[in-house]
Amino acid sequence: MERVPILKIGDILLVSIQLDMSDQTAVALQEDLAERIVATGCHGVIIDITALDIVDSFVGRMLSTIASISRVLDAETVVVGMRPAVAITLVELGLSLNGIRTALNVERGMELIAADRADDFDDDDFHDGPDPEPTASS
Repeated sequence: MERVPILKIGDILLVSIQLDMSDQTAVALQEDLAERIVATGCHGVIIDITALDIVDSFVGRMLSTIASISRVLDAETVVVGMRPAVAITLVELGLSLNGIRTALNVERGMELIAADRADDFDDDDFHDGPDPEPTASS
């Protein structure tokens, strides 16, 4: 059985799907990716589907499942490299890919994940030090 390579780039795992996905390959990818997220502490997963000519309902469900697993493990998923024909097919099949963000290429996907992480740290609930003292209003 072939395995899909998972590369670590900084705080992001890059998955480049270059082969047709069988049930066994998809399950292995899900398991491998979950293990790598935990082992590395990465907070982003980019799935590059540039090489896929066809995305059917099976691949769509697989992408959604990977995104759900990643989200539970505190990692954002971005799918990149989607061809127009693939996007049209997904819409025609009624697959919404819940929980998955998309970007045109790997660079933009990395930017999305970086922006999301920055937003997490800018959140009002996260700050150093005590809460500021209330001020008297006039």
